[in-house]
Amino acid sequence: MNPLAITRFPDPILKQATEIVHDIPAVGGLVQSMIRTLRAHTRCVGLAAPQVGSPLRVAVMDASVNPKAGKTHGLLVLVNPVIQTAEGGSIQREGCLSIPDFTANVRRAERVLLRGSDADGNVLELWLEGFEAIVAQHEVDHLDGKLFLDRVANLKTDVFRRKTYS
Repeated sequence: MNPLAITRFPDPILKQATEIVHDIPAVGGLVQSMIRTLRAHTRCVGLAAPQVGSPLRVAVMDASVNPKAGKTHGLLVLVNPVIQTAEGGSIQREGCLSIPDFTANVRRAERVLLRGSDADGNVLELWLEGFEAIVAQHEVDHLDGKLFLDRVANLKTDVFRRKTYS
């Protein structure tokens, strides 16, 4: 099967809070399609349901594909995830499949406690650190209707046109 199409800004679904999933087994097909889509995009480390046109509170992430990730939990399927606790802070450059032409400097917590469920409905409670914590915050933001550009301190100095190579 082909990867799902990526929804791009300014599509309004990207700015809407998602719907809680009550029947977790019912989103199994969406989850598998999202994982396939994540894997189809080189260097992609996370994908939220609104980015593929779904209003559901579902995300997939795998920070381990990035060499700067360090130790990670590998592929995570997140259903109804919420950041419970955030500690520390740093500014990192972020990009997004839904805003392919730009990157930006974004302040994020360095360590987070994430709660939610996996694809089987098992409760997850994970401490994530470093790059993996940043990815989780980016994806949860998508589920809350926020984009990384919403977290930029100064649009003139902190947003950059993505370089293209021929």
